[in-house]
Amino acid sequence: MEFNNPVFQTLLGLVIFYIGLKMFSGGMKSMGHLEQLEWFLGNPYWMFLGAIVCTLLWQSSSLTTTAVIGLVASGALPLPSAIAAILGANVGTTGTIWIAGILVSDGMPTGITKQVALVHTGVNTVMAIALLPFIQPIARFISKF
Repeated sequence: MEFNNPVFQTLLGLVIFYIGLKMFSGGMKSMGHLEQLEWFLGNPYWMFLGAIVCTLLWQSSSLTTTAVIGLVASGALPLPSAIAAILGANVGTTGTIWIAGILVSDGMPTGITKQVALVHTGVNTVMAIALLPFIQPIARFISKF
């Protein structure tokens, strides 16, 4: 088997990524109740902003979502804050398209690259802002399942 095969490298990368997310999630679950962060974890608006920042820093909404799921599973994060964090991760992930646009355009994105980045950012931001005031009713509805 040849290790330079792009298909093999892609599959190996996905397996390593999955194992990493699994280990990260397990670590987050074992954290339990975090008293020193209760003011942050219990406030959906702070979690929304925190998830945007974490996703921008990590460049991975998957990692942010995995952290949120682990914290919910451990009981440290209430459902309304988790929903707000997922919305924040969706907004934060728009930073990736801007970085890609900057790298492709050798500076600020222009033309179609800029238009795609604006639409991606705009849609995710408008959706999050529209849903954020309804976090509590959404959480009550979701908790029925």
